[in-house]
Amino acid sequence: MEGLKAVMSAKTIQSLVHSWETVRFELLNSRISDLNLSLAGSPVEPLVRRLYREMEVKGFRFKPTVYLTDSWGCPDRYPVIGIPFYLADQRLARIEEEQTGEIEDSKRIMALLRHEAGHAINYAYRLWRRPGWEEMFGRFTRPYRDVFRPDMLSREYVKHLSSFPYGRTYAQKHPDEDFAETFAVWLTPRSGWRDRYRNWPVMRKLQYLGGLMKEICRQSPENSRVRLLRPVDSMTILLADNYGKKAERYRRAARGYVDDRLREVFPPVRGLLLRPASRLFRKLHSHLLDRVVLWSKLSEREAAAILRKLEIRSDALKLFYRPGQEGERIMDVVSLAVALALDYAYTGRLTG
Repeated sequence: MEGLKAVMSAKTIQSLVHSWETVRFELLNSRISDLNLSLAGSPVEPLVRRLYREMEVKGFRFKPTVYLTDSWGCPDRYPVIGIPFYLADQRLARIEEEQTGEIEDSKRIMALLRHEAGHAINYAYRLWRRPGWEEMFGRFTRPYRDVFRPDMLSREYVKHLSSFPYGRTYAQKHPDEDFAETFAVWLTPRSGWRDRYRNWPVMRKLQYLGGLMKEICRQSPENSRVRLLRPVDSMTILLADNYGKKAERYRRAARGYVDDRLREVFPPVRGLLLRPASRLFRKLHSHLLDRVVLWSKLSEREAAAILRKLEIRSDALKLFYRPGQEGERIMDVVSLAVALALDYAYTGRLTG
């Protein structure tokens, strides 16, 4: 009898595996627009409603439009929030996890929703134009700088994306990101930010933001334009091709991103005793690896992949530096590696 039960159990498991492979095959060979995906009734809908309730508690009448697309984000200066389509279907979420190695849990989804809501509020009320905004957060129109030296000990910035150990540094990337992170901390129920950031310089940002939110929350937004980038019903690509194109898009973006940043770190130089940048990566691999792991909390494997990418591209670009510049170059290289780690922290994927 026990043997029969074991055989039946094995057959049941085998049947389930076969059934999933069939479903997986059918989904991967379906057009995304034909999957009839919708926020309504989806696993992520309760989390969107939760965001709206949190905003209502704070007195907001305005609620940003949330729609399904291929990635997280707010289109520049449009008060809408895009979330990945795979979160609307548990089967697609399973495929996403198989393809990328991870999937957002509810805590991470809420953290990202609150962050994106900060962008949406900024865009809806054009807050960057308000008196004091620039003084607190910086110039909104400042270009994004992907190479920067994050101050890991700074108390001028909040730490919101707690599931990403380097969330506090992400706020240093751009004034718009600083505002979004500060808004998210202010919005999060029971975050205890008054105690957590007591005696920190960043408290002035939180207090300024709180006063500004109290002023605008009952007002109608100045900007209610809706622009949806790649809405799910326009994505006629096959799901399988989406992953292929996404990987290729990341590879192309990563190559341009890394090449441009490396050229900033190692500008053209002339001389007889120049040293190749790639040799610097090899010589200091262990030191750089330790620094990146310490600052970013990535695994050694992930950190090593970033450093290897930088080494290969610096060799291909034939980049050099002068003797005596090693110390300065090391700091720049670590900053670049951490910047890549920040992108991984936010997107959940290692670029490229």
